[in-house]
Amino acid sequence: MTVPAPGPDPLSTWHRLADSSVLLDGFHALKHAVRFGADIPVAVAVDPAAALALADDLAPDVRDALAGLLTEVAPGTYANLVPRPHPTEVAALAVRPSREAALEKLAHLPRTTPVVVLDNPRNLGNAGAVIRLAAGFGATGVVTTGTLDPWHPTVVRAGAGLHFATTVEHLPVDELPPGPLFALDPEGDDIRGSKLPDDAVLAFGSERAGLSPELRARADHLLSLPMRPQVSSYNLATSVAMTLYHWSTSTEAPL
Repeated sequence: MTVPAPGPDPLSTWHRLADSSVLLDGFHALKHAVRFGADIPVAVAVDPAAALALADDLAPDVRDALAGLLTEVAPGTYANLVPRPHPTEVAALAVRPSREAALEKLAHLPRTTPVVVLDNPRNLGNAGAVIRLAAGFGATGVVTTGTLDPWHPTVVRAGAGLHFATTVEHLPVDELPPGPLFALDPEGDDIRGSKLPDDAVLAFGSERAGLSPELRARADHLLSLPMRPQVSSYNLATSVAMTLYHWSTSTEAPL
């Protein structure tokens, strides 16, 4: 009888890959990453049975895949692997998608869904919420300018792992994807009078400063969202949701 050779130790794999991989922090991030085809070399859980029970209730389509991925670890070991333990006590590492493939997808024309641009965003949680929205609407991708890393662990956590359901990249303003550039600005035309084409590039300014001069100068159209007088602004993710919904009401592209 031949005894199979033991596989690699999960913790050794984790420590070897941690600095170059995407942290999937929590059950929902892992669930979405598996569902959308991420390459996941290692996944751990304090209580795999509890994680699989969650899968039975919320994601039976990936239950078997999770059963083959999850390795049980002690609570203290799990806490040492992640910067902020998730209530589900599940974590994994995923291979970040190829930048070359992402740029090719963003540049490809014709597009059937818009690209969302976050111009110099500041809040990691807001960026993750926007990526989650973009995935839900089937947007081609989300591009950030400025210094924020859209693959930061906090962004991935806020996006519930849905980075793998769309295309997420960082680019300078002068290298944005092709397509008519619609920038949201309080001085723009009311969005309700405009139809957004499927190949639109939809740009949103930072939470405090708004659009940068560079992006504003490149915009083909300035649009504004309806807002009651004396209300200062909408949350960034809310603005993106309103704009994508406006696009979705007039497109023939299936979600």
